[in-house]
Amino acid sequence: MVLVLDVGNTNIKFGLYNGAELVCSWRISTDLEKTADEFGVSLNSFFDFFHQDIKKVEGIAIASVIPSINYTLEHMCRYHFKHEPIFVDTRLKTGLTICYDNPRELGADRIVNSIAAYKLYGGPVITIDFGTATTFSVVGEKAEFLGGAICPGLKISSEALVKVAAKLPRVQLEKPETVIGKSMVTGMQSGIIYGYVGQVEYILKKMKRELKSQDVKVIATGGLSRLIASESKAFDEINPLLTLTGLRHFYQLNLDKN
Repeated sequence: MVLVLDVGNTNIKFGLYNGAELVCSWRISTDLEKTADEFGVSLNSFFDFFHQDIKKVEGIAIASVIPSINYTLEHMCRYHFKHEPIFVDTRLKTGLTICYDNPRELGADRIVNSIAAYKLYGGPVITIDFGTATTFSVVGEKAEFLGGAICPGLKISSEALVKVAAKLPRVQLEKPETVIGKSMVTGMQSGIIYGYVGQVEYILKKMKRELKSQDVKVIATGGLSRLIASESKAFDEINPLLTLTGLRHFYQLNLDKN
């Protein structure tokens, strides 16, 4: 079996694969203060909960956007799994041609999202990952990573509004019934949610124009993707497992590195 870790700013998502089958997945909060042993004990608990044998893990792949946590996770993998993890990096095999001014700036999550999207849907394809930040990643017809866009995520946008405007309260991220809000709360929800939908659709429109093609698949992933998709027809599919799938493919491409 193969264990994959998607290390984000808010959560770490884990997936355990037996071949192409996702046996189980779970997530924990990203905690920079945790030690390797604390992570190890947490993983042992989850393996027990899902009735899986930790000794059957044959390899580990990690996509991390937090460099400061990488050594801790690497140490945890060595001690608790007896394996050296493979960290996603453009210097390893990705199956993509990276057309980026500085490939080392490219986030690991965007790499594996693009690997999975091209593998599953072909190209051209645009992935949108609604996480702490919202990232747009564009892959061409011949598996070229062409670039993309990075925006503040929905939660960041909402928190920023509350932080700088003293009279505005925190609100639930949910759609109000009408765009014309009848209260401060529904007015904020309208601006945050519908405004974000407009931003996403406009960026996609411009990207398709630059690609000179309307025949571009758009794949959404991330925790808030369904909220946006409920108000937009811009997405061809929502794939909540896109990042984990890309990690599994990345691991297979780089088996000789393990």
